[in-house]
This record gives sequence, structure tokens and C-alpha cells, in this order.
Amino acid sequence: MADNMDVKERILEVRKQVEDDLALLRDSKSVYEAKKKIMDGKTGVIGSMMREMGKIAKEQRAEFGRSVNELRDWAEKRFAELNEEFRKKELEARYESEKIDVTLPPKKIRAGSLHPVTLVTNELIDIFSSMGFEIYEGTEIEKDYYNFTALNIPADHPARDMQDTFYLSPEFLLRTQTSAGQIHVMERGKLPIKVISPGKVFRSDDDATHSPMFSQMEGLVVDKGITLGDLQGMLNRLVENVFGPGTTTRLRPSYFPFTEPSVEVDVSCFACHGKGCRLCKGTGWIEVLGAGVVNNKVLEGCGIDTELYSGIAFGVGIDRLAMLKYGYNNIKLLFESDLRVLGQVKE
Repeated sequence: MADNMDVKERILEVRKQVEDDLALLRDSKSVYEAKKKIMDGKTGVIGSMMREMGKIAKEQRAEFGRSVNELRDWAEKRFAELNEEFRKKELEARYESEKIDVTLPPKKIRAGSLHPVTLVTNELIDIFSSMGFEIYEGTEIEKDYYNFTALNIPADHPARDMQDTFYLSPEFLLRTQTSAGQIHVMERGKLPIKVISPGKVFRSDDDATHSPMFSQMEGLVVDKGITLGDLQGMLNRLVENVFGPGTTTRLRPSYFPFTEPSVEVDVSCFACHGKGCRLCKGTGWIEVLGAGVVNNKVLEGCGIDTELYSGIAFGVGIDRLAMLKYGYNNIKLLFESDLRVLGQVKE
């Protein structure tokens, strides 16, 4: 500062400059930045004025120091006032932008639900649990021995051609049926046995009623005096719970390597109650699963005395039951996660 410059004039000049700068501010952020620029002790126009004390004549230093302090206090107050003013306006603007018109109709929230296959799986588990069945969950990667050989399907058996198997190696494969689980359970040697084994299975098959991956449930009972009549009684209870009271089953002769005798199980049409309709193709019956009396070779291979014990087994496609129960005509609808389709399922 020049020696001959009047202290008051210098202070007035700086104050005018600050006032001009403050008049340009429009929000709290600019207030913060301007305060830092003006009040900084090294570079600020007010903050650095005390460093000029050495250039002031001795007789003017006291007045200069007092004037600078007054200027600084004034500036601090003005910054505080502006900051409060802008913050209040910004808060009001935020409240306005976030305001909710409570008179508007609300957006409809769509309630979620479990997948149809999960619903049917849980339903089957509840039904069989009430009949005293335990649950066994096997592995999706299985040995060829458990998936085929131990179920009376040797390497050269034509039944293997029906499976279209995904092999991972000569020894391991993606299981084609949850029937493999019954071998693991019987090998434990703990009798009697009442077990269901739900899970995913894999076959190289793909059309409107088949998928390369689908869900299946195997059921197995091994005890003294078990007959085919016990199987039908158990399945009648199953279909009544799934499709409604009055639904019954009929057994038709069939063939499976691991059961003898083997049967295909039909359920009376729950849509037309046996009168004939599109669902049952006019027959009054719908095929739902395969079952039979466990082949003695399978029991003996697991160390079970067939003179004392016999068994029944069944395998049901959970996806097929879901398609029948909820009216799907294409299995792919169960895998596409189309909310228009899944939203039709009400439990």
C-alpha cells in the first residue's frame, strides 16, 4: 500500500470491491467459494491486509488495524447472512421439487408370488411329509452306476437310448432321473424306508412338452408286505390333494427296468370329471406319472433281503403337474419369466 494512501479510503475501496463481488452471488456454493477467495489469509483481499501492516506509517498502524478488523467482521457477517438466505431458498426449492400430490391415484404395486414349479414342489413335499416321508436331495452330477447300472439298466440296455444323457465323462453325467437317489438311500441299510427325492434332472430333449432341464420327484417305500395296492392308495391321496376331492387314479401296465410290475398312472380329468374335454382329449383320463413295485434285482443290489422286504416307487414330473394344474400348454412358459403368465398363478 502506498504510504500516502489514506487508510479510510483504502478500506472503503476494498469494501466496495467486496460488495460488488457479493452482489454477483446466486447460491450457497458461490458464497463458500467467494468467502474462501476474499478471506484467505494469504491470497484473500481482506485476509491478507494485515500482512501490509509494515508498509503503513507508524502513526496510522493502530487505525489501520482497527479498520481491517471491522472490515473483516463486516464481511464475515455478510457471508453468514447470504449463506443463510441462499440455503433457505435452496431448501424451499428442494421441498417444492419433492412435493407429493396426495390427491393423485397411487401406483398399483404388483404382488409377487412363488414360481409355479416351486409352488407344486412345496405342495408335494407337504403332502408326503404328512404321510411320514422323509426328504432326500441328491446331487445333480451323478455317477453312471447310480443313474443307470444300480437301477437295473446295464451299459447295453436299450432303456439308455430313451434317456438322451448329458455325459461329463465316461463315469459322471448330469442325472436323467431322481431315481438315482433311491439307491443312495437304500445303500444306507436303514429300514423301513419312506422317502421322496425332489430335484432337477437333465435330458437332451426339447419341444412343447419337454425341456433339457426339468423338475422331478422320486418316491420310494421299502417295508414288509408292501404291494401295488399301497402304491395306488398313496397316489389317490396325492391327486386328491393336488387336483381336488373326487380325483382318482388308474394303473395301466408298462415297463421300467427298475420296477416289476411297472405301471403308467393316469388321473381322472379334474377339468371335466371324466366326461371328456380338450385337456383329457376326450378320454376322461390324463397320464401323470410312472410307478411300480421295486425290482428285486435293485433291492438285492443294495443288500436288502427280498424274502422279507418289498418296495414301491414312483417318479413324477413336477413341471408336468404344474402345467396341468395351472393350464400351461407349453413347458417353455415355465422358464421364460413372463410376468403376464406367472401373474395368473394365484394361491
